[in-house]
Amino acid sequence: MKKTLATLIALAFAGLAHADEVQVAVAANFTAPMQQIAPAFEKATGHKVVAAFGATGKFYAQIKNGAPFEILLAADDETPAKLAKEGAAVAASQFTYAKGKLVLWSAKSTIVDAQGDVLKKAGFDYLALANPKLAPYGAAAIEAMKALGVYDTLAPKFVTAENIGQTYQFIKSGNALLGFVALSQITKDNQITEGSAWIVPAKLYTPIKQDAIVLDKGKDKPAAAALMKYLQGDAAKAVIKSYGYEL
Repeated sequence: MKKTLATLIALAFAGLAHADEVQVAVAANFTAPMQQIAPAFEKATGHKVVAAFGATGKFYAQIKNGAPFEILLAADDETPAKLAKEGAAVAASQFTYAKGKLVLWSAKSTIVDAQGDVLKKAGFDYLALANPKLAPYGAAAIEAMKALGVYDTLAPKFVTAENIGQTYQFIKSGNALLGFVALSQITKDNQITEGSAWIVPAKLYTPIKQDAIVLDKGKDKPAAAALMKYLQGDAAKAVIKSYGYEL
């Protein structure tokens, strides 16, 4: 019995010895899914996720300046590819973990109509969107407005946030009556949870392919490899899909 117990304790400590942590830069639109995926991953593998959330463009600059991130979960596919080309990431590790959807949203239930005609009426003071130079969802919002022919009219009303998380807060707080956010921010279990929304037709903007990539600092880390594998598994995919993403 003593020998068996000692063996179990030794195995437990061996498992802990192999446990590691992984530093992950996560696009702001993926905050809620990642906050659900991370503890499940930790429970399944013993590794720990240390996540930072923000704008993809800002993460690019931080990574180039030596930030300790080991994985990037971007809001586009261009930034990971660029980092790989520049030798700051492992090209072979890049894959699309989600396809995002742009939505026009108001925290108030009667503001946004089912066709998005509120944009053409322009009866509001402020329209929130993420900085299009830093955030792919902001760039998609600009594309959509131009495609609809309302950009010039609405441009004076823009309230520009640093990232899509801050955009959501501008609208949620009432500082802007409506704006463009990611569908994932207002969706849970495939249901829009609050306010009023119009899912912008995909034909109005360039597809938002969100890619993951192992960065140079994570290329030899077991925890980084384990997380990339987990994100491609059924458990993670179920969570991602429940927030309105396509796979």
